[in-house]
Amino acid sequence: MRIDVSSAGGGYGIELSRGAINRCGDLFNLDRRVLVVTDSGVPAEYAERVAAACGMPVTVTVESGEASKSLSGYEYLCGRMLEHGFTRTDCVVAVGGGVVGDLAGFAAATYMRGVDFYNIPTTVLSQVDSSVGGKTAIDFMGIKNVLGAFISPRGVIIDPDLLSTLPKRQIVNGLAESLKMALTSDAELFRMFESGEAENDIDTVILRSIRVKTGVVEEDEKESGVRRILNFGHTVGHGIESLGGLLHGECVALGMLPMCSPDVRRRLIEVEKRLGLPHELKGDPEKVISAMTHDKKKSGGDLTAVFVEAPGACVLRKIPFDELAQTVREAFGK
Repeated sequence: MRIDVSSAGGGYGIELSRGAINRCGDLFNLDRRVLVVTDSGVPAEYAERVAAACGMPVTVTVESGEASKSLSGYEYLCGRMLEHGFTRTDCVVAVGGGVVGDLAGFAAATYMRGVDFYNIPTTVLSQVDSSVGGKTAIDFMGIKNVLGAFISPRGVIIDPDLLSTLPKRQIVNGLAESLKMALTSDAELFRMFESGEAENDIDTVILRSIRVKTGVVEEDEKESGVRRILNFGHTVGHGIESLGGLLHGECVALGMLPMCSPDVRRRLIEVEKRLGLPHELKGDPEKVISAMTHDKKKSGGDLTAVFVEAPGACVLRKIPFDELAQTVREAFGK
């Protein structure tokens, strides 16, 4: 199935189908120099399949984990492109999860003022969310995603078969982002989560999530308005992530709780229990609140946050930071 996305860069297609990675040579323009970027946690055969379809492949494997999304990781990718004579007519392909997509995409967006970028996400989280929309970034001085750029990919391949090697925790971690989109924009998808259908129909979950994401991105590509709803759960979630010990989606799962009405929060907790997502904050909420002060959506003493009063509907609300901090304390009962 092909999903077309409109963008200022001319638009691109998302190919969603099982086995699609084997057709990457037909779906992408790879008859040139191609930097294939993957990480040590991704089965090597995935990058090898892509490299085999390239005219002049250069495969780079970075260490798995957030630490690779750094200035040194960025410098390494750009250095490899320079070493191999990459020009503006060449391209970068990410084969991995959100870290690889962010790092490779940022390098593509800035090398020689921009080269073509393709994305083949290999985790649930990146398939349902981060691979679509053109946001790329690296971390800097301990702050997540503080250096970044928008770059519309030339194409995206979403192949659910690539999820077969993932441990359950990683699958559930990605489902948290789908749950986020269900709560803000798709009541039927939330119903699937409440009924237990979602875990057994990952293809439909991915499709419905992508439709939410593409609809929002097409309306607001550069995050000046409605796209901010995709930050639901992230304002608090990024603060929780700074404590360490949890995956990104697990932090978002917790971060959504203070931003829901009491009824939605109750229902969300039940879904999180069923999925095996964390639903209680184990750390100190004051440390979370302190980390939230670095949130890039903060302006002066106020912060624009996303709240859900009923599944499938959300509102953007400007709220004093002190009030949001109190909401966090109350939601986590401390």
